Amino acid sequence: MSERKTRILIAKPGLDGHDRGAKIVARALRDAGFEVIYTGLHQTPEQIVETAIQEDVDAIGLSCLSGAHMTLFPKVTRLLKERGIDDILVTGGGIVPEEDIPALKEAGIDKVFGPGTPLQDIIDYHNDKCGTGK
Repeated sequence: MSERKTRILIAKPGLDGHDRGAKIVARALRDAGFEVIYTGLHQTPEQIVETAIQEDVDAIGLSCLSGAHMTLFPKVTRLLKERGIDDILVTGGGIVPEEDIPALKEAGIDKVFGPGTPLQDIIDYHNDKCGTGK
């Protein structure tokens, strides 16, 4: 019996219509051997959490370029806690000002990847935190 691949959900919460970066990250993680589920645009935090549960993911990567990260990212972590889920790694990415990162970490976002983060850094981070993709 083969070992289960690490599963990562890439999600675009809110009304942000820009998903190129999320798709690039999803493809890089897939190519590194992870199983990646991409939710598409305009997902609510509730939809993201429900998908994470249904897909039995090990990690959620949230992407936001609209500036709503301080509302949407913590809502996802709060909903996970309310459901008694504490074993899913949650990361964020997109346009997130440095001064917002400490509050996001306090809200349960494990790591925030900004624009220009090398894809290998994102892959290595998930390998370290969730187990290797391969």
